[in-house]
Amino acid sequence: MKLIHRITIRISIAFLLLLTAWAFLFYYAMIQEINNETDDALENYSDVLIMRTLAGMELPNINTGSNNSYFITPVTPEYAKTNPEMEYADALIYIPELKESEPARTLKTIFIDQNGQYYELTVSTPSIEKENLQRAILYWIVTLYIILFIITIGINIMVVRKSMKPLHILLNWLDNYITGAKNPPLQNDTKVTEFRKLNRAAQKNAERNEQLFEQQKQFIGNASHEIQTPLAVCCNRIEWLIDNTHLTEEQMGELLKTRRTLEQITSLNKSLLFISKIENRQFPESSPVSINEIVKQQLALYGEIFANHQISTAVTEKGQLNVIMNDALATALITNLIKNAYVHNMQAGSIQIEINHTGLTISNSSAAGALEEDKIFNRFYQGSKKEGSTGLGLAIANAICKLYDIDIRYKYIPDTQPLHTFCIEWKK
Repeated sequence: MKLIHRITIRISIAFLLLLTAWAFLFYYAMIQEINNETDDALENYSDVLIMRTLAGMELPNINTGSNNSYFITPVTPEYAKTNPEMEYADALIYIPELKESEPARTLKTIFIDQNGQYYELTVSTPSIEKENLQRAILYWIVTLYIILFIITIGINIMVVRKSMKPLHILLNWLDNYITGAKNPPLQNDTKVTEFRKLNRAAQKNAERNEQLFEQQKQFIGNASHEIQTPLAVCCNRIEWLIDNTHLTEEQMGELLKTRRTLEQITSLNKSLLFISKIENRQFPESSPVSINEIVKQQLALYGEIFANHQISTAVTEKGQLNVIMNDALATALITNLIKNAYVHNMQAGSIQIEINHTGLTISNSSAAGALEEDKIFNRFYQGSKKEGSTGLGLAIANAICKLYDIDIRYKYIPDTQPLHTFCIEWKK
């Protein structure tokens, strides 16, 4: 979720809670104020009626319309003692003229005359319909909330976009930054202290990465020279011993085993260095490459190498696949996948390749079951150990795919003749 969306949601929730609380407080305060004013009027009217009653004066006409109305009822001393002297309440008063009940505010007062007779005076006055008031308040709260919400979103978007512009410039620079390449300098002038610190931190981090990248390139170059040269010397000396000395059959066998081990170490070292160079983006050159031609070349090469395995191959070309990438890496990608299909195949097995204009699929038969999809592209992972395999072929293919944002997937097809399938798709 984007920062601006998160801020907008949080501000909206805060406004909703604030307006809801304000609505309750406003409603409560307004009802209290109305009741206070009404109670004062009822109390004054009640005092007038009591004084006139005690003085024997004529009382006003009882009005059952929309004006104040009153009732005087004699009560027993017990009733007077068990009920409060004055009691305010909300009630529904039936109005005969309207033939309906209307909300009213009532005041019940108990008083005693000169003869010791207790009376209960009930005075009522029309009041507001609180349900209507609640609906009106709810309507205006919702209306106000919608208006404030729209205004808040508009102001929030403008303020956040303006305030976060330096952050977006920095993120865009980081997204396009490639270690080891010629990157443009960061141009992000801002007066905000936090963003200035963030810019400096990003630039320092980029400089450290460049230094580490250069050190790693030097290490890879040194390792390539310092390791490969002694290995080559050892292999040459073993070759010389085999060709120029009289050895027993047992000694010859041991030397051949040693030579195979050295060749395997040499191949392993080259593969590891190759992966490191790919991950460090040391293959910047790109050019148009025909995947169809590379597939045909590598099939012809490995067909001769594995001729004794009697593996049949079938290539289906549904389109011409031309891509822009480093020629050496394109060849390495196809080579490792085809070599994997041969090495992990079975005697008299098959290889099926399908090419279209966006990608290709390489399938090979195998006696082994499904491989672990979450581990198959890890270094040194092998479903079953095969002679001549270093366990790095698929790791190299995966590294190349990551470099060029190519989608590579593995799936197992359990058919009459089970197939291990690798699908490579170029994103156009």
